[in-house]
Amino acid sequence: MSVNSPRTTPKVAIKLLLSLAIFLALGGCRGPQKNPELQLWTIQLSPKFDPLIKAMLLDWETKHPGVKVRWTDLPFGSVERKVLAAVFARTAPDVVNLNPLFAANLASKGGLLPLQDRLGPAKATYLPQILRAGEQQGELYALPWYLTARITLANRQLLQQAGYNKPPRRWEEVPAYAERIKQRTGKYALFVTVVPDGSAELLESMVQMGVELVDSRHRARFNSGPGRRAFALWTDLYRRGLLPREVVSQGFQRAIELYQSGELAQVASGAEFLNTIQTNAPRVAAATEPFPPLVGADGAANVAVMNLAVSRQTSRPKEAVDLALYLTNPANQLRFARAARVLPSSQPALKAIEAELALASRSGVKADLVQRARLLSAQTLSHAKVLVPADPGVKRLQAIIYGQLQRAMLGELSSAAALAAAEKEWNAYAVARWP
Repeated sequence: MSVNSPRTTPKVAIKLLLSLAIFLALGGCRGPQKNPELQLWTIQLSPKFDPLIKAMLLDWETKHPGVKVRWTDLPFGSVERKVLAAVFARTAPDVVNLNPLFAANLASKGGLLPLQDRLGPAKATYLPQILRAGEQQGELYALPWYLTARITLANRQLLQQAGYNKPPRRWEEVPAYAERIKQRTGKYALFVTVVPDGSAELLESMVQMGVELVDSRHRARFNSGPGRRAFALWTDLYRRGLLPREVVSQGFQRAIELYQSGELAQVASGAEFLNTIQTNAPRVAAATEPFPPLVGADGAANVAVMNLAVSRQTSRPKEAVDLALYLTNPANQLRFARAARVLPSSQPALKAIEAELALASRSGVKADLVQRARLLSAQTLSHAKVLVPADPGVKRLQAIIYGQLQRAMLGELSSAAALAAAEKEWNAYAVARWP
């Protein structure tokens, strides 16, 4: 429909013009560069990984004579603001490190280069379920780089006091487990925040319990049988005093504090969190054991992904894609995973990491706690995926669901009424954004 059509209201015309301006700003090319230089932006890797990243880039430059890479590393808290500012100034980096949600937002506005037909044989090297997290409507806009898979870290002493030798594996087992932990130890079983802008763990738990969040038109699907059971589970746990009171007011940092002080039986985190426990709470660390994560009926665990994407503004798309592929190839993923103690999204690199960690365990050398947790995390990837799709509106969806669930927990509404209110609120937003 033309913006000058008599059927277009002034409000719609303004919206269309703004959308067009955003699209042009995001997709507009920078034009020819005087210096053959690529801009690479990453998130919070410098100075710790300077030697490794610089060595990789130097190697890439020797294979591409005449093309230099300028590497800029940004603090985690400022990356989205700086990327958006660069996009609108038409100085966007050629290759940029993004999380899936921000990548989805940029892709939905035409800001990222489609990659589906540019990968060639390299496509087969990535973990398929992880690669799909960078897709939107059948097109690929981001390459997975490094991963963290959440596992359960549990305090063996508290488990034993409650009569358990391991924590539960399924969400439906949590209510009875939480009750016994509380009765026999006076502590809490777990902490899952319901702060609207906090961790997505509770939203992910709903997906694991069989909840479909939205349909292909972005309309609510969560007011369903599984959705009502999930809302009832969390509401009941809170009202019975089986969750810390702070889950409605504080984020994941509070879970860390409570676990380190011995007030939580378990916490869901990546293996790297163990370093923090060992430093801050050595007695709790000594009692900590890694276990598989909580899952639903299909056994799917969650994985967090860091991506590399190519800006549509790049004036050197071939070289930019090649740089992204180079940094995420199996050899370089393996180098980075070893140095950063994360997990690779490359199938060959993941097999190598698993073999190294397993060998240390079998060789008679006692694997340290972090090493054992990393091996468990690596093994978890075989049944892990990004549980909450990187939809442009997912943060708003989380805020709405959490906000209404808080009302149920605090006794303002029944859990069923709160879920219905969340459905109504989300659909009003969705209709306005995706008519």
